[in-house]
Amino acid sequence: MPSSTPTAETAARLSVVPDAASGRRFDAVLAELFPEYSRSRLAEWIKSGDALLDGRQVRPRDPVRGGEAVSLTVVLEVQTRSEPEDIALDVLYEDADVLVLNKPAGLVVHPGAGNPAGTLVNALLHRDPALVTLPRAGIVHRLDKDTSGVMVVARTLPAHTALVAQLSARDVHRQYLAVVAGSLVSGGMVNAAIDRHPRDRLRQAVREDGREAVTHYRLRERFRAHTLLECRLETGRTHQIRVHMAHIKHPIIGDPLYGGSLKLPKGATTELIESLRGFKRQALHAETLEFSHPLSGEPVRCSMPMPADMQALVRTLRDDSRDAEERGR
Repeated sequence: MPSSTPTAETAARLSVVPDAASGRRFDAVLAELFPEYSRSRLAEWIKSGDALLDGRQVRPRDPVRGGEAVSLTVVLEVQTRSEPEDIALDVLYEDADVLVLNKPAGLVVHPGAGNPAGTLVNALLHRDPALVTLPRAGIVHRLDKDTSGVMVVARTLPAHTALVAQLSARDVHRQYLAVVAGSLVSGGMVNAAIDRHPRDRLRQAVREDGREAVTHYRLRERFRAHTLLECRLETGRTHQIRVHMAHIKHPIIGDPLYGGSLKLPKGATTELIESLRGFKRQALHAETLEFSHPLSGEPVRCSMPMPADMQALVRTLRDDSRDAEERGR
């Protein structure tokens, strides 16, 4: 249960410079001695005097001789200043280093303009007040407000550093389910760079000068005029799957930014029309997340089925396809 909010945490770490490191830069050697912390964080500690070489403050570029004592005072100051809030979380896996949860659609991940409270960050700080010392309360990747599903949160700085590194190296398996317009005949890959839309700040867009973005997709189930896709992220750009599906002319059902106007299939039943018109969020769900545990290295895999609203949508599409097939006989 939550207790008083900490303002900072400190811990001392000691090591010795290997003889083989003689002549190398202090910051490079420090990064090898303490790989659980990011290079940028270690550089800050060198400059602040929290990383000492034989008891002396030195510059990051100063060379080592080998055999010196290294003392590192790990200082974890408040990084996240949002207020804790008692918001229920659906926890799938938890230990001292990581927390994996199932985020519901409608829950904003980070506080921001228009959403100063009631977010996942507020909920996390209530569950574990020590998360104030981590960037963004330990969140290493995000889901859009109206995207549901599995995401991981780091509970310590070493875990945060390791998970960010895994994401950067594309070693985290992130698999989504999306209901898109149109009946696709095969899977494929979208390799199209993404960056902010040149005119609309709320949107992203495929741009030649954007950042690399790769999405793999395959058919999970075909319907008469729609498809349930399994999408795997190779990169993790903002709105990536939503932008890529719209780019290949198969936008996600219910997507308010990229979905375009609703196109009803010929002969659509009242049930199908109501289901499609009534689905007011992007039909996108983070189904599976798999990563190596940041300390043990053991695989961690968590999956969650689609939430009730997406399951109902899929059932309606399935019934429509079956009815259309029976009418055609």
